[in-house]
Amino acid sequence: MKARELMPALCLLVLLFLFGCEREQRPTRAPAAASAVADPSYAASGKTPVSNRYEENAYAVSQGKTWYRAYNCNGCHAQGGGDIGPPLMDAKWRYGSDPGAIYASIAHGRPNGMPAFGEHVPEDQIWQLVAYVRSMSGQLSGSVAPNRGDNLQAAPPENRRKKETPTHEATPAAEH
Repeated sequence: MKARELMPALCLLVLLFLFGCEREQRPTRAPAAASAVADPSYAASGKTPVSNRYEENAYAVSQGKTWYRAYNCNGCHAQGGGDIGPPLMDAKWRYGSDPGAIYASIAHGRPNGMPAFGEHVPEDQIWQLVAYVRSMSGQLSGSVAPNRGDNLQAAPPENRRKKETPTHEATPAAEH
């Protein structure tokens, strides 16, 4: 008789366990808009800017920060302040500051130094890199930008940076 009385409570407990919690959904695929930037001349085309759904996901932006270090973007762009590559923390954007232009720069490369990584880096990781790069100049909400570094860093965390108003520099002539 006791087992019969415990059965409804046990069923309720199992149902609460199975349906009681909502897990965080982490995107595992690149956004559908990725195909819109397959053309390397995207930035010069005057196309409508592409949005990046990873910019609304703090986990994806922090993954972008991880990829930034793992793919040695620091080697050229330092901690975002620029070195042999242009700085990523200021308002000057040579090829455009929207997600599609940054995606095109990473995937297809740029003249005079930026190699193409599209054949070596998965598309979703490129979009996460794009989100992180935009956070470096304060283009993302402070609620999704990384709030601390994983190592010592002289610059303030991404979610504490003031938003830069992107401007386009003149594109340097390609060297022959």
